[in-house]
Parts: sequence; structure tokens; C-alpha cells
Amino acid sequence: MSSTPVVSSNVAQLRESATIAVSQRARALRAQGRQIIDLGAGEPDFDTPGFIRRAAQKALDEGATRYTAVEGILPLREAIAAAANEANGCERVMPGDVVVTTGSKQALFNACFALFGADDEVLIPTPAWTSYYEMVELARADAVPVPGSPESGFRVTADDLERHATDRTRGVMLNSPCNPTGAVYTASELTDLVRLAAERRWWVISDEIYRRIAYDGPAAGLLSVARHRERIVVVDGMAKAFAMTGWRIGWAIAAAPVARSLTALQSHTTSNATTVAQYAALETFRRREEADAAVAAMVAEYRRRRDAALAVLRVARGPAIVRPDGAFYLFVNVSDTGPGLEDAGSAFAARLLEEHGVAVVPGAAFRTPGWVRLSYAASLETVVEGVRRLMALREAMVPR
Repeated sequence: MSSTPVVSSNVAQLRESATIAVSQRARALRAQGRQIIDLGAGEPDFDTPGFIRRAAQKALDEGATRYTAVEGILPLREAIAAAANEANGCERVMPGDVVVTTGSKQALFNACFALFGADDEVLIPTPAWTSYYEMVELARADAVPVPGSPESGFRVTADDLERHATDRTRGVMLNSPCNPTGAVYTASELTDLVRLAAERRWWVISDEIYRRIAYDGPAAGLLSVARHRERIVVVDGMAKAFAMTGWRIGWAIAAAPVARSLTALQSHTTSNATTVAQYAALETFRRREEADAAVAAMVAEYRRRRDAALAVLRVARGPAIVRPDGAFYLFVNVSDTGPGLEDAGSAFAARLLEEHGVAVVPGAAFRTPGWVRLSYAASLETVVEGVRRLMALREAMVPR
């Protein structure tokens, strides 16, 4: 009898997160004594601002160690709703429309699981964060990649969505600023996408976790362009803008009936997000000036790193890239390093890590196999050195 464990069909086709796998390999090489430059992780390298850490310490001292309501503490939900209403162009967001989650990843999964099911199709502008496809599949729906054009930063149009839609299409997942490209949709572009979704009665899940990391001011959010919230779920959180990845605080904003379904689902999985982290997150809304200054300082440093990396990449005969207007990623075309290869990006990323000590994520993780993603959430010197090594390997590999 075979001793091989047989897993449920629920997870039989599930693939490990490629971004996490890259970081794990980088750590393994470091443990062997290798000097590795890790440009694979999608994690800010800054410390969580001090006033947030102090708020957590104070909350602990005051006993914030017990369960909260599944949907989160009321003051935090009130603060999230109030902030959302500042740019809200449709129905007012109420605290009951907010569900606080264990990171934005849980909010996204909850929404997929609650809204989609067998025989449904969900349109995903591609390239996109690797977990979107897996979340949709876990909900037993079919993820339908909608490729964007490199010339437009891979942003898709309403026409692109329509060409890939069928009578089974039930929703679309949007992300702006985008991981992995750093592309930012304009308010006009989002308006067109939301209009089409409303006409077709599709659900729209909008992942706005990078919205505050944009270099021409905060990116447009869906609530600022939508006329109605009935079939919209907006997901955001503390991880990226406030360097709070380990605190695991995200949230979903949805119409009250949907929010109740998301809460019911969460009540049977994780229950409430970590209590002390909720109180820490609340402090960012109570001390807006300090919070805004902290975000602005981090965004300014990201911009400086982006510009330094672009200066290295933008040379004669250099690779095609997407100029990022938000987030902290560069998406680089390396397909010319492996002419004829089905997945030149993975081959390039493997050589870059094993031979040159630089970790990047293959574009195949985002359904774009000729590309690689590198993160500039690292020191300026580290980013520049990593990009220089990338360019040196590319120079050696591109046929002349």
C-alpha cells in the first residue's frame, strides 16, 4: 500500500506562492553562507512607525488580549468607513459595511469564496498577483486571464474585458497600483471598467493595498468613481503603506448584506484579526498628520530607489520595462535572453539567483513568462547593485 498522502481535490491543484518560494530559496542560500540580494519579497524594508508600535504596547498594557467581534472592533471600523467616505462618490460607507480581516489576503480570499462558485468565470487583468488565480480556483470558479499590452503598462480596457467575457462571467478582480507592474489606472480608466461591470451585473473586487504608494498622489480608488456599491468589494489594509506586513490587518468594504456574509465566513475560519494589531491600526486613523508624514517619507524613498534603478536599466539596447507609477516593483522583459524558450523569465531568474546572488520573481508567477519582477523595497545601494547584476547577466545572455 502506498504511503503517499492523498489530499482533497480542494487543494490537489494548488501551487505554492511563487513569491514566497523565491524568498525561501534566498534564505536557504543565505543559510549556506551565500551573500544574497533579495529583490523578490513584496515587503517594505522600513520599520513600522514608532507611534504605531507604542499604541500596540499601550493597548497590551490596557488588556487588548481577548477576542473581539469577528468583524473587528467598532472604533476601527468607524475610522475605516470615515476615511473611505472622504473620497466616496457613491453610497455612504457605514461601519457595518466594513469587515476587518487577518491581512488583505484574507479579505480577498473571503470575497472570492463568498461571491464565486462552480461554473463561474472571473476575469483577471494579467499580469496579476499570483494568489488571485489560486483564490478563484479555491472557490471552484475558473480564473480567466485577460492580457494587457506592455505598451500600456499592461493595463486592460473595458474592450479587453468584453472580449474575454462569456455568459459564465460573474466578476472581475482589479488591482491598482498593480503588483507586479507598478502600473496605476487613471480615474477615467477605472470608470470605464466599473461601468461595464455594472452593465453586465458582474462583481468587482478591487485590491487597493498599494493605493497610497503612488508617485503622483494617492491612486484613484473604486469608491471615487463608482455610482453604486451594490456589487463592489474594496479591499485594503495596513501592510504596505505603513510597513505593517507582520501585523496582519486588512479589511473589506462591501454592501451590508455582503459584509454579513463575509463576517459569517470568517466566523468559521479565523474569527477576529489580532486584537492588539487592530488597536495599533486604529492609531493611524487617529493621528492622521503623523501617519500621512510617515507614508510620505516612505513613498519619497521608494521614488528615489525607483529612479536610481531606472537609470541603470534605461541604456541603449536595454530591456523593455514598465515604468512604475505606484507600488515598489519593476517589471522587466527578459524574453530576449532565451529565444525560443517557453519560459525565459524562470530560466533567467534561476541563473540570476544561483550564479549572481540576486533573487527576483519569474514572470510566470504572474502568467507572463518572458518577464521578471524585482522589488525595490530594499536599500538604495542594494537595489542598484541588484539591478547592475541583472543587467550584467542579461548582457551575457542576449545573442548579438
